[in-house]
Amino acid sequence: MPTAAAVMLILAGLATIASAAPIKVELTGEPGSWKLLRDGKPYFINGAGGEGPQPLLVASGANSGRTWGADNLQARLDEAHRLGLSVAVGIWLGHPRHGFDYNNPESVAKQYDMAREAILKYKDHPAVLMWGIGNEMEGEGDNAAIWSHINSVAAMAKRLDPNHPTMTVLAEMGKNKIKNVHRLCPEIDIVGINTYGTGPSVGERYLKAGGTKPYIITEFGPTGTWEIGRNDFGAPSEQTSTAKATMYRETFIRAIKGNPGYCLGSYAFLWGNKVEATTTWFGMLLADGTRLESVDAMTELWTGKLPANRCPVIQPLQAKPADRGAPGATITISLSVSDPESDSLTAEWILKREITQYETGGDPMDSPQVLADSVKNGSLTGAEVRLPTQPGIYRLYAFVRDGKGGGATASIPLLSGEIPARKK
Repeated sequence: MPTAAAVMLILAGLATIASAAPIKVELTGEPGSWKLLRDGKPYFINGAGGEGPQPLLVASGANSGRTWGADNLQARLDEAHRLGLSVAVGIWLGHPRHGFDYNNPESVAKQYDMAREAILKYKDHPAVLMWGIGNEMEGEGDNAAIWSHINSVAAMAKRLDPNHPTMTVLAEMGKNKIKNVHRLCPEIDIVGINTYGTGPSVGERYLKAGGTKPYIITEFGPTGTWEIGRNDFGAPSEQTSTAKATMYRETFIRAIKGNPGYCLGSYAFLWGNKVEATTTWFGMLLADGTRLESVDAMTELWTGKLPANRCPVIQPLQAKPADRGAPGATITISLSVSDPESDSLTAEWILKREITQYETGGDPMDSPQVLADSVKNGSLTGAEVRLPTQPGIYRLYAFVRDGKGGGATASIPLLSGEIPARKK
């Protein structure tokens, strides 16, 4: 139990945050020379989005975090301010694919009021950097009612809060999205772009599409499940944690630091762990907090220095005699992994039923079923897998840890029985 003095210090700290004035954030310049100023000083965003440990984010060299919504943010903002982080606060807007109707006046009015309440609640918090109005709600980008609502919320945000700019976040830049956000959303200051496999070319493509507003890459990371292609039984080949780290580097170097005067910074995805298509596709950390090589890559890019102890380097898993077999058959999997500091490594092998739902749009998913006792003789060089008796698609995961907080992952899809019929 904390002492009375400790309680007083905690309360004093909370009171300081509660009474602190907002830190003014300004957008200055013109196309080709855009800059973000925070408290009058140039501010390039080196950030990540997600609920992972914020102290580790700071220790890795980041200066900002991102949320997708504004529910119950007080503790998050307070912690960020104590750690010296800013926060791009998301204002969640409904997605038509989830059933939200932008032609329904009642639904739109209710959403507008919710956004207003969030802005009024948090606008004076010193950790707030900007308002992220919506995330990937634009669909194909041709619904004028959606753009109109985004612009209305942005205009309201500016009336209520002159201290923070407005941003809306798009799913890549297909069709007329860039054209429409420019001509239909004059109250949006910054264009947020979520991008994955084609991230390195964002800068060139944005200018070619007619972009003149500044942009922030609001999500980037490994090649997406929808981009990487699938094998003959319908499963995608997930990149290893080492290959994913290369994707983070390439997008950051080319599209983020490589387009000064337009790009104001970025938020890597995902700071934490998430089940989406597979157990490991997008998380920069494992569920137990182990960091993966993408964290090392971002640490070097943010600070100019590699961490003192680096994550293991891992190669794709190989299956013999093949990545399929009859139910009950045994497949041998080979693993190649090394450690930059020659740390003593351990390997954990887990077989799970494949989710087989790959294009999720980021929707939350339940963790797939674990097939206990299916993996034998697991080691740092490989494992033997006895295919489940129930036909279907499964995925084998290798989790390697160095005992120093770093890890590596690789996975391979396996087929038990015949190729399943494709869903129409």
